[in-house]
Amino acid sequence: MSLGERISEDLMAALKAGEKEKLSLLRIVKSAIKNKEIEKGSALDDSEVEGILRTFVKRAGEAIEQYEQAGRIELAEKESMERTIAQSYLPAELDEDGIRSIIREVIVETGAAGQKDMGRVMKAVMVKAKGQVNGKKANSLVKEMLEA
Repeated sequence: MSLGERISEDLMAALKAGEKEKLSLLRIVKSAIKNKEIEKGSALDDSEVEGILRTFVKRAGEAIEQYEQAGRIELAEKESMERTIAQSYLPAELDEDGIRSIIREVIVETGAAGQKDMGRVMKAVMVKAKGQVNGKKANSLVKEMLEA
């Protein structure tokens, strides 16, 4: 079963179970998937659907920070719940040791020697990790490892 089909089934289950928050988020995600399919002219594969979900997770994270700074805790909690739901459809993120391992491999493969190679290393890390790495975290670890 593809990720898009799973989201559709979960949307129907949430509708039947009366899970308003999950239903709301899945409708938005389903709509984004449909819009992207129309734009592309064909069905999306799982990696493209994961990209849409990652966008939702990233936006929710940014909204949480803003709501917390503004003292709007109830809205931050709502965004946090939506982020958790969206993350449940994504592969688990790698821990710091896993990220460091990938960075080490990439540094050896590319022959990176310093900060000037950071862009090349970051690009290769993100491709190799296939979306299982937070970009900000990877960036700081690459910078740290290239400086050492």
